[in-house]
Amino acid sequence: MPDIPVGSQIFDLAFHPTHSTVYTGLLNGKVKAFRYDEQGQHEESFVLRPSKRSCRCLDTSEDGSSLWTTGKAKAIFTIDTTTGTVSETRKNAHDSPVNRIKRLMPQMLSTGDDDGVIKLWDPRKSDPIRGYTHHYDFISDFLWLDDKKQLITTSGDGTLSVIDVRGKKPEPVAQSEDQEDELLSIVAIRSGSKVVVGTQTGILSVFNRSHGWGDCVDRVPGHPQSIDALCTLPSSYPSSHSTILTGSSDGLLRAVQLFPTKLLGVVADHGSFPIERIAVDLGGEGRWVGSAGHDDTLKMTDLRAVFEDEEGEEAVDESENVHTIQASDIDPQEPDGAVVETQAPPDGTAAVTETSDSDEDVRDSHSPKEKKRKSKSSKNALAGRSKKARNQIDADPSFFKGL
Repeated sequence: MPDIPVGSQIFDLAFHPTHSTVYTGLLNGKVKAFRYDEQGQHEESFVLRPSKRSCRCLDTSEDGSSLWTTGKAKAIFTIDTTTGTVSETRKNAHDSPVNRIKRLMPQMLSTGDDDGVIKLWDPRKSDPIRGYTHHYDFISDFLWLDDKKQLITTSGDGTLSVIDVRGKKPEPVAQSEDQEDELLSIVAIRSGSKVVVGTQTGILSVFNRSHGWGDCVDRVPGHPQSIDALCTLPSSYPSSHSTILTGSSDGLLRAVQLFPTKLLGVVADHGSFPIERIAVDLGGEGRWVGSAGHDDTLKMTDLRAVFEDEEGEEAVDESENVHTIQASDIDPQEPDGAVVETQAPPDGTAAVTETSDSDEDVRDSHSPKEKKRKSKSSKNALAGRSKKARNQIDADPSFFKGL
């Protein structure tokens, strides 16, 4: 899809949960909505300016009928996505500019500001449900754990906190130790059993929920600059449980696999502009990933074109390896000239059967058994191949009889 020009720096983006519509919050205070199709064509849906101050963050309701925006104006605006107009305004929602907003449940929102204050809201009421002041620096990101009804927050003060929204006390149920680094982004992997946090120094910190929230259990270096945004792949991809998308200050949107750690490749390139926000459409299960940086364009990348091509190349390489392995199994002569001891069958039937099995495996290269292929070790696993020493030579035994 061609880049979508918006005319100002993008602070945040959000997708409609069911329709092919993307919303952007801009530095000039405007909110712009764009419709797009499967072919990559797009058109502007509506434009409005709830405030003259920057729109830093936005999120949609569960059915997509409402869009909540907030930012430097310290107010929360509710936008009717059908008409493209402001339907409600909560003035002075925070004492400082708001940095993040997230829908937790159909009737609950969370907001975090530059001073570390977190507030929970009921969209039907004008006053907040509860407030938290345990962070002393800006709130950078939110993660919602629906199974425990817990809100995970990351902050510039270097700590991560866990808030149980069902509790009545204005304090978290857990808070990590100081990680000695700004925590900028957060995402869950492995069905929510592990949490990955992006930091200012370019390290991915991994927290294990079963081990508590006191400290991370693993650190994954590799990014040259800060990791400002994280999101997961759609669940339709086989590696989605351990693969994440990372947006870094070096302008690259990467696909990173964890456990084992592996850089799968670069998904999008924003040049020299840092990437501030990334999101996948249709509630995280769609085809397009949107990324926004300090440039005035929204980049939409087709995940199918990126990951399905790589899977196809791996399948081709895997098929070629199958043919190589099967050929070496049939030929008892090794490439380096060493002869492997084999016992010939009495009537040759076993050899015929073995060849037919190889042909069948080549024809069905996608069967579960073929994925486990250990053909190299099954050549002659017990005999082994002895390495020739530096001064060792091959000589006929009759040579030593005359000595």
